[in-house]
Amino acid sequence: MRDIIIIMLKIIKWILKLILIVIVVIVGINLFVKFEGERSLRSVEQVSGKSYDCIIVLGAGVYGNGEPTKILKDRLDRGIELYKAGAAPKLLLSGDNGKTNYDEVKVMKNYCLKHGVPAQDIFLDHAGFSTYESMYRARDIFGVNTAVVVTQYYHEGRSLYTAKRLGLKVVGVSAVEKRYDGDEARAVREFLAREKAFVQCIVKPKPTFLGDKIDITGDGQVSW
Repeated sequence: MRDIIIIMLKIIKWILKLILIVIVVIVGINLFVKFEGERSLRSVEQVSGKSYDCIIVLGAGVYGNGEPTKILKDRLDRGIELYKAGAAPKLLLSGDNGKTNYDEVKVMKNYCLKHGVPAQDIFLDHAGFSTYESMYRARDIFGVNTAVVVTQYYHEGRSLYTAKRLGLKVVGVSAVEKRYDGDEARAVREFLAREKAFVQCIVKPKPTFLGDKIDITGDGQVSW
């Protein structure tokens, strides 16, 4: 009986060690993705007048009345600010238009038009279903090489990490920092999403849709 107890204790000890190793690896990957991406964060002043290929604004949901969510509105406001500051000559609005009754990028486009961005300088990526797909398509569909990525701070690390691993030369400028409903849940999702991003950037799967190339230096209305 004593021998059985000793064996069981050894097994438990090894299981606990294995669990600890797994936790360390998971947390380590998470921190690596976060901080490796955040190394490319900049201020509005640092990117003004630099003329990157475009400013990529990542979608964040729209309301049924055709208005952007608070999170998306703050991203759009920052993107428009950067455009007017000369950070890039084009806006690339990337979001979800996977259903006929849900058109995230149309709402984003209308908001930018309303705030003075010329139509020809607004490009729409209708199949930006995820951060990974947005960056992949920015590179392969729109021919983007350099960009300013706009999202909230909590999301910047993963966004920039993903873009850089796909070969884009990017910097990030975060939207104005605010508190939003559901921040705690978003933090949990972001933790898991960083793990997924790490794997995606190794495997590099193709996005849901590719398609014909659209030159980011041309007239954005061809992407509408």
